[in-house]
Amino acid sequence: MSILRTTALALVLAAPGIAPALSPAFAADPELMVFDWAGFEEPAIYQKYIDQHGQGPSFSFYGDDDEAFQKIASGFRADVAHPCSQMVSKYRDAALIEPWDESRIPAVADIDPRFLDSEVFRDDQGLWYVPADFGSTAVAYNTDTVPAEDISTLQIFVNPAYQGRTSLPDSADDVWALAYLATGVTDWTDVSEEQFQAAADWLRKANQNVAAYWADPAEQAQLMASGAVDVAWSWNDVLPLLEAEGYPIGFQRSATEGSSTFFCGFVNLKNGPGSEDKAYDFINAWLDPGAAIGLLDTIGYGLTNNRGLELVAEDPRVIHGLAEIDAPVLAQVPNDPEQRERQLIEFEKIKAGY
Repeated sequence: MSILRTTALALVLAAPGIAPALSPAFAADPELMVFDWAGFEEPAIYQKYIDQHGQGPSFSFYGDDDEAFQKIASGFRADVAHPCSQMVSKYRDAALIEPWDESRIPAVADIDPRFLDSEVFRDDQGLWYVPADFGSTAVAYNTDTVPAEDISTLQIFVNPAYQGRTSLPDSADDVWALAYLATGVTDWTDVSEEQFQAAADWLRKANQNVAAYWADPAEQAQLMASGAVDVAWSWNDVLPLLEAEGYPIGFQRSATEGSSTFFCGFVNLKNGPGSEDKAYDFINAWLDPGAAIGLLDTIGYGLTNNRGLELVAEDPRVIHGLAEIDAPVLAQVPNDPEQRERQLIEFEKIKAGY
């Protein structure tokens, strides 16, 4: 997953054809370095840390999960990082992280249990991962040009009528979630060889319709707003902005085959250069119930803390983009690292036309 948030999206929509420029780092508190997705430096998400220390932490940014892992594995030093769930086993296997002291993070008790339901995250050695935010991936479409019956199924992505009119994320995790769903798989933790091949074949067909793979929500927003594409496999964060700008955008999470969900959180990096105490202050500020409002306003995602999510439960952005649905859901939970690597390699082949 790669993220450029509200400011960058607004700049793109205001000036079509101009890509947003982001600083590679954001310097503030020198005693805490957070390695994060661009956009999550928004103060509203961790305001209690600022209230406590007078400034926010320093940030360094990355564009996708695999890039972040490679940078840390190559020696980049930070105190905490913000991977999505399927990456945690890679950090553990590479001995790049250490457990959190759960007694120092009281709000862990309020995290929805479904986000901690894996021995990859918590085992007899401790708490390796603090789930913090979650979102959904589904079909974004132009309501003026795409009939409702067409978006009732994920087969719209292989429908010849939409050749050159679709966009998919340049993210192996998200496109394989789509391909598995479209071929009848809702659990990617137990995929047979036959199911893998069926999904790969489907993805090759979908690739024939793709006008462009989007690398971040800003790019996707521009593709849709300009009319270059009518249908995209999309994260939920793009929709509220496009709606606010008056674009005729719908979000179909209840296609016959379903949609996907993902969640991300924080790992405690070994040998961090900063203050361990401030790392805990940052996590506690992030998980504060009041952070749910800032997270929804700036990123569009839900807080894993149930007490916080209750504060925004009636918000239309939660109801339409994050609430439970009556349709199949493929949760992007940890899967076999070897299977994930195979999916990465196959996706690159598919994009190259093989």
